[in-house]
Amino acid sequence: MFTAVHEPPPLPVSNAPAMVPRFAPGMDGPTLLAIIFRTCKEVRVSDIQMRVDRPVYIHTNKGVEKLDFLGILNAAHMDEILKELIRNRESGSHGFGEEENVQLRAEDKIANAIRDFSERKVADFSCDGIPMGANGERSGRLRIQAHLSSSGLGITCRILNDFIPELESLGIDEDTNVVLRQAVQKRAGLCLVTGPTGSGKSTTLAALIDWLRRNHGKHIVTVEDPIEYQYPDDMEDPVYPGRRVACPSVVTQQEVGRDVHSYRQGLKDVLRKAPHVILLGEIRDREAMETCMEAAQTGHLVLSTLHTTGAVKTIGRILELYPKENHSAVLSRLSEILIFIHSQGLLNGVHKRVLTYEFLQNNDDAVSSAITNYDGGARSLEDVIRRAGNIEWDANLRRLLRQGLITEQTLENARMNRDDSEIL
Repeated sequence: MFTAVHEPPPLPVSNAPAMVPRFAPGMDGPTLLAIIFRTCKEVRVSDIQMRVDRPVYIHTNKGVEKLDFLGILNAAHMDEILKELIRNRESGSHGFGEEENVQLRAEDKIANAIRDFSERKVADFSCDGIPMGANGERSGRLRIQAHLSSSGLGITCRILNDFIPELESLGIDEDTNVVLRQAVQKRAGLCLVTGPTGSGKSTTLAALIDWLRRNHGKHIVTVEDPIEYQYPDDMEDPVYPGRRVACPSVVTQQEVGRDVHSYRQGLKDVLRKAPHVILLGEIRDREAMETCMEAAQTGHLVLSTLHTTGAVKTIGRILELYPKENHSAVLSRLSEILIFIHSQGLLNGVHKRVLTYEFLQNNDDAVSSAITNYDGGARSLEDVIRRAGNIEWDANLRRLLRQGLITEQTLENARMNRDDSEIL
């Protein structure tokens, strides 16, 4: 997925792989899901799309590809698949206070979930994994959305990755990596990783948190929807390779819908856990933004994400959450607590997908002043991004072009400042 990792070859969808069974009438949910996930096992798949009277579609590094050699999913198939996914749903109680009759509990869970789905017309939940055969092998963790559309029941499976890459493997230059690591060691402040959906924001944050938990003693609390990466309690012994030891940090991870009823509850309760570092999966509204800023101002280090591209647009997006009369106060607070904005995106490179990014660190009076005065115009903030220590989006694109990692067409499509006449 990232610049240091070669992509596997795409799944051969034009010709059916040998010995792959096809969907058949009367198949139950476990059999159908086992066929799908065994087929996807050797392929770098991020999402699986299932719809009534259509083949299965998968998201790969090539885009969307159809597994038409498996056949077509009918309405009965889709009903069986949904029930099986619900049966494998992660439990919010983690076994605490549940009845002893596991089978009855599963049937009740399915009935309740189907009833809730019929009322809300949508269902979001996580799965521990799906059995893929008689040998006990399971798929990775999944994030599921079931929904209704013109074609009937639809299911999207997001495959969650438990492998956390090292920061150096993501395609971020070493100087920026050093600054990122220094930033997450600070006692308090706000760190933002931004970018569109699928740009690797969660992976970058996971790499930072994973490094921090292995190297420093902190209480790290996360509120996520869903939990995309799970941090183990142990780590490889740095002195005796091959031996596992407990981590210096303790990580408390909470998932919305499983561990807390709502994102709002998670935000409200997070400060009561005596955290040093808080990771909020996404800033969705003014309440989440307020929680982040209040936590940063009261002595906590806060990391979170926004769906924006570029540092300037990130500041603008934050202001959109507030009425105009509050903008001056919000900018003044941001100028004091903001540590960095790391904004990234994934591009189709010459050989594989390539990470590009813009990086702004609030490390001197010029940056702080530009943030404070942003509401009067973005030009001063754009100017400080070009200063030493910061990385401008378009400048980084030009670097990738010089290195032969992207084409001129990719640069043209991805560049941010359309007023620049000089591209190379």
